Amino acid sequence: MLNFATYGDQTDSPTLLLAHGLFGAGRNWGALARKLSDLRRVVTVDMRNHGDSPWYDSHDYKDLAGDLAEVIGSLDQPVDVLGHSMGGKAAMALALMHPELVNRLIVADIAPVPYEHSQMQYIDAMKAVDLTRVTNRSEAEAQLAAKIETPELAGFFAQSINVKKKEWRLNLDVLAREMPRILSFPQDLTGPYRGPALFLSGAESDYVKREYRPEIKRLFPSAQFAAIPGAGHWLHAEKPREFEAAVRVWLDREASDAQ
Repeated sequence: MLNFATYGDQTDSPTLLLAHGLFGAGRNWGALARKLSDLRRVVTVDMRNHGDSPWYDSHDYKDLAGDLAEVIGSLDQPVDVLGHSMGGKAAMALALMHPELVNRLIVADIAPVPYEHSQMQYIDAMKAVDLTRVTNRSEAEAQLAAKIETPELAGFFAQSINVKKKEWRLNLDVLAREMPRILSFPQDLTGPYRGPALFLSGAESDYVKREYRPEIKRLFPSAQFAAIPGAGHWLHAEKPREFEAAVRVWLDREASDAQ
């Protein structure tokens, strides 16, 4: 089973499960989870091949959805699910394959479509880090910053290094091999998912283009759309207060409408 952490106690509100994106970990959601746990229990997971979760030879969205379903099976169900990027695709696959497990769905800055922008340059940069010279994350961050075009991501990637063991908490070989599947989205999933769904995007991001909306609405006919001004793809990190407010308002409003 995936490694997961729990914030807050079970309340009358459904548990909220948070699924991170590529190269992330559950702890990246820690600040948001603590804030949202004032009204509901929040669970953060390490996706397969990330963090402290098991490593596998595959990394496709049916597998990722199955991993999430197993975690939810250990909780009171159904749950609300929020996923960003890769985690958003896994959350969509979960909702389509196991709609009985998903009460409400929030998809952060991703669509159920294939993408062309590869992330291989970041894997190559991480593999090029000389871990034998790393005694703290700052040293790893400095090496990474010199190897990537977006130096501000260096700190994010460095969080996935186990400094003591001098190894990555990312299964970089499998993620590299499975990159085509990570960038794609399965076309043979059952559906549609008719529950409430919010597609929350960064206004400056191009990950959820208007031309993707027909496919989103086909698979998620109740989908609503919102954007956070001034935010790009990493909207939850770039605009954390606005992201929290948008998630909280939508969950509370949907709960009121259901009563």
